[in-house]
Amino acid sequence: MPVLYSSKSSPFGRKTRMVVDILGIADKITLQHVDTQNPNDLIRIINPLGKIPALVPDGEPAIFDSREIIEYLDATYGKGEIVPTDPKVRFRVLTLAALADGVMEALLLIVYEGRYRPPELKGEVWLERQYDKVRRGLTAATERLDEYKAPSIAALTLACTLGYIDFRKQLDWRSEFPALVAWLDAFAAEVPAFAKTGPTDT
Repeated sequence: MPVLYSSKSSPFGRKTRMVVDILGIADKITLQHVDTQNPNDLIRIINPLGKIPALVPDGEPAIFDSREIIEYLDATYGKGEIVPTDPKVRFRVLTLAALADGVMEALLLIVYEGRYRPPELKGEVWLERQYDKVRRGLTAATERLDEYKAPSIAALTLACTLGYIDFRKQLDWRSEFPALVAWLDAFAAEVPAFAKTGPTDT
């Protein structure tokens, strides 16, 4: 049985866990929690970068990162609703997903700055650059909300990005971007997998 290595706090892992739920393949995939902080964790053998998520299909090499895993799962078990097969639609959806992924990556860097760098060495200019990426990315997503339609990879990525801000509280996005609040509420009502895969630190 394929094994999906992830954690309950990773927004990138959450995307893949949502796809497992949406495709109805929870009985076909084993979910394995990993600790990326542990130098002895198996994830560093599965993915030399030590990053999650990673998927190990039966008898095949590991697949990483989240976008590649989602493409594999949709191609293997889905019908192209998550990652469209028509080239014109496909690359538009992937570009919209990349926008949300870029915001997510900036949010992670903000968290890592506080977690790993001593306070006296904190880079305020560098941090401001990350916040600027987040705000510009969310503004751009707001202008394209009609294109972020569930269950596409673009919509899943945007939802996980917003869920991650709620979880780590890097930004009061709900007061700054009310249109995104309404969008996320509608998405959560349409996609039960979002509530099922909510992040925790345990």
